[in-house]
Amino acid sequence: MGAPTYQVRPLDESTWPGFAALVERNNGIFGGCWCMGMHPEGVGNHTTAEVNRERKLERVRAGTAHAALVFRGDDCLGWCQFGRPQELPRIKNRAAYEKGQTALPDWRIGCCFVGKGNRRQGVAAAALTGALELIASLGGGTAEGYPEAADSVPAGFLYHGALSTYEQLGFTRTRKIGKHRWVVTTQVDPISS
Repeated sequence: MGAPTYQVRPLDESTWPGFAALVERNNGIFGGCWCMGMHPEGVGNHTTAEVNRERKLERVRAGTAHAALVFRGDDCLGWCQFGRPQELPRIKNRAAYEKGQTALPDWRIGCCFVGKGNRRQGVAAAALTGALELIASLGGGTAEGYPEAADSVPAGFLYHGALSTYEQLGFTRTRKIGKHRWVVTTQVDPISS
């Protein structure tokens, strides 16, 4: 049997139902985050899953939430969130990040999520590849991610993605900002039209 065939589509109003179905099948992602944790609004005691869902949908409609969604048929299996630094300002290990920061990237790779039952099947790599392709279509530039070594946390909590996946796709380790977390970067060439 060959490798699974996936289609990658951008998060927008047409793909929202697939995204929402995946989030709902997975308890709202971490109890109701709806992939809002890195957005300016953030998540926490001041929000609920319903509030996060509505905020995410508002951002999708406004074009300020970006993600590469991985589908098998009509079933959304996972995604890789990305955005401009002002769209995704809330990053983990921020103090360590800012201490070594020299310049902001053009793009941040945020949350990488794969639904239960589909992990370790190439979905995360397809999502990250799709995010880089979407970044290229939006003008390219420096892309930065914050992955951890896959053996440092359980797969269900590897929400920034695995360091090995980023490195396989050409990212370079820039600096360490946590016990297991790295800043990695790559240059994405724009797609010429």
